[in-house]
Amino acid sequence: MTACGIIPARFDSQRFKGKILEKIKGKSMLWHVYNRAKEAQFLDSVIIATDSKKIQKEAENFGAEVMMTSAEALSGTDRIAEAAQSLSDEVIVNIQGDEPLIDPKLIDKLVQTLYDDESLKIVTAVYKCKKAIELESQDVVKVVKDEDDYALYFSRSLIPYPRFADDVNFYKHLGIYAYRRMFLLTFATLAPSELERIEGLEQLRMLEYGYKIKVVEAESDSIGVDTPEELEKVKRIMEKPSA
Repeated sequence: MTACGIIPARFDSQRFKGKILEKIKGKSMLWHVYNRAKEAQFLDSVIIATDSKKIQKEAENFGAEVMMTSAEALSGTDRIAEAAQSLSDEVIVNIQGDEPLIDPKLIDKLVQTLYDDESLKIVTAVYKCKKAIELESQDVVKVVKDEDDYALYFSRSLIPYPRFADDVNFYKHLGIYAYRRMFLLTFATLAPSELERIEGLEQLRMLEYGYKIKVVEAESDSIGVDTPEELEKVKRIMEKPSA
């Protein structure tokens, strides 16, 4: 089996246009994500999928393989599914282009989970948080899981709601997925579901169509950059001498 990491890269992000080309330590955010992904031992290749000539030029300037995809792609998943059609890899990893702190070891953990259990079709990652206040934002997606580490539900609301307990482990969803390639291509053909429409979370489509999503726990948090303020936060972290 082989695994390919695909970074879906849009220039016209709704909340922060061009964020993926913003500079951190003198390099574009895309450069940082790509080079973190390249450190993963279980990825046989890393591809940047985009519809933007600006992003194509930037990626090719630092030596990345680029696949041009349709401007009509509605989501990052649609974009990587389009790219995956021409690939033969068994496993496809969806690596968010706005997470320059992504841990290469987490990528390996996701791929290894699929390699170890052939019954799995999707695996994603969560990070344990103790304090509900850290998860109050609707931009932070929360997840609850069962005793076998399969996702029960994802929400922008706080779940579980701590009505009768103070010592609760909350799980923040990290937006990285590893898929069996054939499942990914099937998923991209499914009509959006009702809960997906309500919450604005496409992973709910998987659950509503009856697919099980395996969850693995990350050792460190990863910050998605959706605003200029989050970019400054990431810059402060990455510009520390130890980063």
